[in-house]
Amino acid sequence: MIAPEFVLGLVLPLIPWAGSSAGVGFRFASYIDNYMVLQKEPAGAVIWGYGIPGATVTVILCQEEETIMKKSTSVKDSDIWMVVLDPMKPGGPFEVVAEQTIGRIKHTLSVQNVLFGDVWLCSGQSNMQMTVSQIFNATSEMSKTAAYQSVRILSVSLVQAQQELEDLPGVDLPWSKPTAQNLGHGNFTYMSAVCWLFGRNLYDTLHYPIGLISSSWGGTPIEAWSSGRSLKACGVPKQRFIPLRPVSGPSNNSVLWNAMIHPLRNMTLKGVIWYQGENNVNYNTDLYNCTFPALIEDWRQVFHYSSQGQTERLFPFGFVQLSSDLPMASSQDGFPQIRWHQTADFGYVPNQRMPNTFMAVAMDLGDKNSPFKSIHPRDKQTVAYRLHLGARAVAYGEKNLIFQGPLPEKIELMVGKGLLNLTYSQKIQVQRLDNKIFEISCCSGRQCKWLPAPMDAFSIHTLALDVNPCHGTVVALRYAWTTWPCGYKQCPLYHPSSTLPAPPFIAFNTNQVPGRHVRLPMS
Repeated sequence: MIAPEFVLGLVLPLIPWAGSSAGVGFRFASYIDNYMVLQKEPAGAVIWGYGIPGATVTVILCQEEETIMKKSTSVKDSDIWMVVLDPMKPGGPFEVVAEQTIGRIKHTLSVQNVLFGDVWLCSGQSNMQMTVSQIFNATSEMSKTAAYQSVRILSVSLVQAQQELEDLPGVDLPWSKPTAQNLGHGNFTYMSAVCWLFGRNLYDTLHYPIGLISSSWGGTPIEAWSSGRSLKACGVPKQRFIPLRPVSGPSNNSVLWNAMIHPLRNMTLKGVIWYQGENNVNYNTDLYNCTFPALIEDWRQVFHYSSQGQTERLFPFGFVQLSSDLPMASSQDGFPQIRWHQTADFGYVPNQRMPNTFMAVAMDLGDKNSPFKSIHPRDKQTVAYRLHLGARAVAYGEKNLIFQGPLPEKIELMVGKGLLNLTYSQKIQVQRLDNKIFEISCCSGRQCKWLPAPMDAFSIHTLALDVNPCHGTVVALRYAWTTWPCGYKQCPLYHPSSTLPAPPFIAFNTNQVPGRHVRLPMS
């Protein structure tokens, strides 16, 4: 393994030990190590590495000196060998042995204490990168590791590259059992709090091993995590323009995809969780409704193909919708725009453009007193809990589980009453009547402006808004369309039993605004 201090933040080209492995000899891929978790059934886990072209490599899975299976392959001209294990039930520990034979010469490698379970990749920017030591109740959270020794963690080194790398240049935290030290190594160092807490919640539900891989870097736009293919599909310029918002991490196109995601593509995954978007609030904002779905689609294609079909073609992809930040004049519309674009402008997931996805709404978790600035809220427990609900419903098929807060299914103007009536399919809990969080676009002639629509009467499935202030035509309605829509867990609308907040949305009256495609009908 390359020491982190020698790779941190470097721009690396394709180099022999990270790509073509001439002279490297026989070895596993960099992330195949003791204490790892391999993907359980129904998929087969992929084991790969480097060797001498033409040699035979046999991979043996052992448990307590008993051979469970053997798989043989030959080393390709590219110096790479790869085998797909037979699907395994969750559990362990196992030993994975690889033997290279060429003529009479044999070399043997092994990794110990390997478990089979579900493997999740966690990626994004600083809110994913925050460690357990930075969140609320950090000391208590870090003391709970004893019960979660089957939740294994790995953290990828921060490296950028101009070309797609074959293998990881470095690993900050090799596969490990969780400890207070490696969960709270330092601010924005390792291990990801959202990733850890998400995996811990899954373990509490599933009761079998979970593998968590953190590959994230603060201050980074989505363009850095996207392949050239997906950026081209969305019309992202090759030449990067300087964002208005200062950035602290790499922002050039594809440099983190190349070095921190592409090298993991052979791995068999269960799914991905993602927390990013802050650095697109003022950079290619209008393209995010393309670049985000395109990233998901591209990652799915590459991981499926590279794992020889073992990672599902439409593997589950969860994400955190942006939380809140103290309002800034330059970004008042940026946060709500990104929140909306994170759903491909539907307001909910999964949807037609984003199948098999799930979302954690976090706009009510603003943290004005965060020592890491308000853009980094410390309540990552609620984020991870909401995210794991989505995983249980979408990734694991748990029925009748509420995993997203209420959205209106019908919006009607009550003619003569000065009311806009919202009908919800879910039950709603009105925590308080808010006079500003709903807004209507009121047009008189060619002049339109956004006006508050105070909350009025409500029932278990309906909510009426006062639109009397509009002396023209109501052409649109939006909810929570600000950078900081409400205080901590104090938004006005939630689902009563799950305490999930109603997501933000914008809906246009198609009768008044021809050509606008609307997902939330206003009749």
